[in-house]
Amino acid sequence: MELLIQVGIFVVSIAALLWASDRFVEAAERIGLSFGISPFIIGVTIVAFGTSLPELATSIVAVLNGTPEIVIGAVVGSNITNIALVLGLTAVVVKNIDLEYNLWHIDIPFLWGSAFLLYFAVSDGNLSLYEAFLFLVGICIFLAYSLKDQEKPDKEDRPTANWKDYVLLIAGGAIVSLSATFVISAITTIAVILNIAPTVIALSAVAIGTSLPEVAVSLAAARKGKASIAVGNAIGSNVFNTFIVMSIPRFFGELVIPQDVIDIYLPLMIVMTILLGVMSNNRKITRWEGMVLLLFFAWYFGVLFENAG
Repeated sequence: MELLIQVGIFVVSIAALLWASDRFVEAAERIGLSFGISPFIIGVTIVAFGTSLPELATSIVAVLNGTPEIVIGAVVGSNITNIALVLGLTAVVVKNIDLEYNLWHIDIPFLWGSAFLLYFAVSDGNLSLYEAFLFLVGICIFLAYSLKDQEKPDKEDRPTANWKDYVLLIAGGAIVSLSATFVISAITTIAVILNIAPTVIALSAVAIGTSLPEVAVSLAAARKGKASIAVGNAIGSNVFNTFIVMSIPRFFGELVIPQDVIDIYLPLMIVMTILLGVMSNNRKITRWEGMVLLLFFAWYFGVLFENAG
């Protein structure tokens, strides 16, 4: 009975976390536009940060609650899910993802760089404050390169932000923080009841739960003939996950990196990252390539179930 209650709390808390994150991003986007910030800048900053907000909130709470091993699980699990499940599913649904621009100009180098840096930084089982600071420098470089030469929108194209937007911004942030606390509490209790590592839950349930918005957005974009948005969404989210979600919680306390993450899941994340770059080299991801990505995701989940048993 206790297990069912905790699973219920976990599901409701994840739903509240995702809903509040959406409201926070919508409000921040409207306020940003009202100040004349270009839609592109908002897209690569506020929206990209917003997709990583659930992972960031749960990671900070995890460190404060004494379960810091959840942080690396949430990051690696979410990054694998974004590529293998989100892009794999999108490619299968639309047959082919035709990319509107060459990912090799900026996105893939930064994606690979963030993945390799993460691997070498945590390979000793720890993330130092110096390395966390380097991650913040990395996201600044990524944003600076992405934002250069962006034009501001005309005044007539700017929406007007009202008091409701500011209330939504504050309330959304508060609900994100509160629901993240319940998510971590439920994970910890479920892990104790089932006698499995919290990292396994973070790599599976948290990763998929926090990636549901990306799945919905990507499939919706694919049906409208804008499947390349799914690729940009996944790449931006992964870069933010690695640089922001790994670094900021480190300033709240020490991080624990389980050995199985270093040996199995982190190498898988790097393989998926390299595979995405190779597949996108011809500016197209085919349905067959999507099936290969889903195959990797099926293997990943199988290993998680084995380790949970």
